[in-house]
Amino acid sequence: MSETVAVVVVTHNRADLLQGMLRGLAALDPAPEAVVVVDNASTDHTPQVLAEATVPGLRVVRSEENLGGAGGFRLGVRTAYDEGWDRLWLMDDDVVPAPDCLGVLLATDEDCLMAVREDRAGRLVEKAATRFDLRNPLAVRPKTGMVETEWGSREAMPERVELENVAFEGFMVRRRVVERVGLPDASYFIFYDDVDYAIRARRAGFRIWAVRDAVLVRQLDFDQQHDLAGWKGYYMYRNLFAVHLRYGENPLVRLKPWLVTAAVVLLSPWRGGRAEARNVIRAMRHARGMRSVPGASVD
Repeated sequence: MSETVAVVVVTHNRADLLQGMLRGLAALDPAPEAVVVVDNASTDHTPQVLAEATVPGLRVVRSEENLGGAGGFRLGVRTAYDEGWDRLWLMDDDVVPAPDCLGVLLATDEDCLMAVREDRAGRLVEKAATRFDLRNPLAVRPKTGMVETEWGSREAMPERVELENVAFEGFMVRRRVVERVGLPDASYFIFYDDVDYAIRARRAGFRIWAVRDAVLVRQLDFDQQHDLAGWKGYYMYRNLFAVHLRYGENPLVRLKPWLVTAAVVLLSPWRGGRAEARNVIRAMRHARGMRSVPGASVD
């Protein structure tokens, strides 16, 4: 039996990127039955781009406030789920799928799938984790292995690679996953909402597979990790801490956010300065309020 697909896209003030991405969706063969675009209160020419788009099955959900990527995906997944589609394919506005990407994914009979990202030069840039360690307190970062570093090129990859976390840039789930796991957690705002969802899916018994030949081209470089003293740095710290507090498998791992906070503050005169120190203190304080794991509700 063939399965129906809804693509869920979240966008905010990146109309030019969105335009290219929508062209990629329009070129898909086979085509998805629906494309749900959540416009996160954009103030640029995003409404014009959406009005002029020629993507079959396009529907726009406009939020009057910026819900962040996390809130946008929650709204988009709930919309697509309520419409009854069999598979939901999540992606940001800065990726473009190869024309056969959807067909390759649909040929794989698994509940959780991930397209594999390249940059515009064709280099493998898939940073989804092959190992995400929430057991070892000595792991400075929980992501201890990822597709990009383990294989180096798409050609070196096996046909399928099992993942322990994902990005919402080409992640596909069947509706039974949403029924069991629930919706993305809007409280993350940006960063780690996708990691959180992957952890919840795996703990519910689902396996996640990266499909080598499902190609997604990323239009932007990865540079946000250098913004720890800016507003994004607050969310990076807070949400990383929340993941540890929620899912750390022993008390020492759940203690790591406190140790990281202390280390950043102590080292702030030599790196990051007062801004990063303020970010990490505020992040630690607020992460404590995110310790509860969301329920499986789709309301």
